[in-house]
Amino acid sequence: MSVFLLYEGWQRDQQSAQVAAVAPVPVPSTKPGPVPAKSDAGAVPSAPTGTARTQNLALPAATVVVNNGKTINVETDLYFAEISTVGGDLTGLRLKKHGGTLDRKQNFVLFTRSADHVYVAQSGLIGTGLPNHQTEYTASAQEYKMADGAAALEIRLEATGSVKSAKTYQFQRNNYVIDVKHELTNSGAAPLEAFAYFQLVRDTKLPDGDSAMVPTYTGAAVYTDKEKFQKVAFGDIDKGKTPYPKNSNDGWVGMLQHYFLSAWLPKNDTPREYYTRLVQQGLYAAGVIVPAGTVAPGASAAVSVPLYAGPQEQEKLAALAPGLELAVDYGVLTVIAAPLFWVLQWIHGWAGNWGVAIIILTVLIKLLFYPLSEASYRSMGKMRVVAPKLQRLKEQFGDDRQRMQQAMMELYKTEKINPLGGCLPIVVQIPVFIALYWVLLGSVEMRQAPFALWITDLSAPDRFFNQLFNFSFFGQPIGLLPLLMGATMIIQTRLNPVPPDPIQAKVMKIMPVAFSIFFFFFPAGLVLYWLVNNVLSIAQQWHINRALEGGAKSATRKS
Repeated sequence: MSVFLLYEGWQRDQQSAQVAAVAPVPVPSTKPGPVPAKSDAGAVPSAPTGTARTQNLALPAATVVVNNGKTINVETDLYFAEISTVGGDLTGLRLKKHGGTLDRKQNFVLFTRSADHVYVAQSGLIGTGLPNHQTEYTASAQEYKMADGAAALEIRLEATGSVKSAKTYQFQRNNYVIDVKHELTNSGAAPLEAFAYFQLVRDTKLPDGDSAMVPTYTGAAVYTDKEKFQKVAFGDIDKGKTPYPKNSNDGWVGMLQHYFLSAWLPKNDTPREYYTRLVQQGLYAAGVIVPAGTVAPGASAAVSVPLYAGPQEQEKLAALAPGLELAVDYGVLTVIAAPLFWVLQWIHGWAGNWGVAIIILTVLIKLLFYPLSEASYRSMGKMRVVAPKLQRLKEQFGDDRQRMQQAMMELYKTEKINPLGGCLPIVVQIPVFIALYWVLLGSVEMRQAPFALWITDLSAPDRFFNQLFNFSFFGQPIGLLPLLMGATMIIQTRLNPVPPDPIQAKVMKIMPVAFSIFFFFFPAGLVLYWLVNNVLSIAQQWHINRALEGGAKSATRKS
């Protein structure tokens, strides 16, 4: 557990260093619509013939806010959306079925464009005279609402310029996929080769509620069949690192954050070019370029790419695009974590409560590892039985550590005890426990899911004393579950053999207090898991200790 916490701390330091290196840039105006970027991030690297064919093409500067643009308001069964007439950017997106992190009465905000946070979806065409995200669009209305019973809602924006073109958003009922389509008509005398780009632009601000004690990933990601899932952290973009294939015929590109994501999903078996770039200090873009084809004079063409913008629900993501479910990242322990989540979801299917499902899953895991745990606890129980003899050896040999070690080894040999016998069973179980940790931390299904009594959100820290007495610890909520978990650790410590080394003994006494403080920052679902696991471990350890001590007393009486 100590190694695990040290690794988590190292991850937090790495992430903090990356975020600190690129602080968010404040936007001069609080009105919808961010100021042009100071400079273009440069041309998109050229692609070989047969792919997206972007030789010598440069993306327009990925501006954040454009003044004087009007906002088109859209309401569907899932979204409150805002579309700017400048560029036709999707500049606001609130999810109606997900409450806000800090205020559950408010809708969760995914896309926004404000003075302190920028996260928008942009798209456009590449080429002279073709509309991009700086072009002015017009719409037939400023308010749109999905009609009751309607399967979809379409918003059509017409571009003003030398080339006749349009941009269309189609929102579908009960679906977090938004179809974004560009249409153009070649009114010139020569054939026109056109390309479309689709990108997500955001700053480095972490989502509301994310704690430094519970590290999660916020940044870009690219998936291709060749290289699979690749994270592209903001720090990597600063350094020009591109771990993903730039040209491919499959895959997707997106922006990830805790519980939610947005991703462009081009149709498979079509050429595309992926890119990530620094727009301006503290602002990044991740996108894809796809060919619109060669448009003959007088002819028309259209290119569309779906945009997913919603929660990281694994089953739904897997059905949308290959590898999209990997946005729920369990790291190197995915092979263990994925089945654990499936079992947890199956239990929830008939239990109807995620807290109850966590308890049942914890019991099942404990039963699965019962033989290994028994061997570990039996070894510790034997050490507890011989603890008085070890203490007498310590008093007998005093500071002569060499003779004391020899005497201890003779005692272990006589009592048939392996002092390391309790280690291996614990080591074998560690990957499973860490995998379950990530399952409980990363599953959006747990977000704002109630359990019982005062636990109304398994994904948030327990706030028992805040709710009861309006009391906090340096601004951090104080929960009852972490205190109960600390109490179970104290009981476990007393059931275990007392370390012969005084310093180790003091550390064992301090650990329950330290862990309780750590767990004040952890989501209630994680603390519930550890609490239940500790209670089961105490029951198992007490039963084994009782049997061993009873056997030792019986042997003493016979002798």
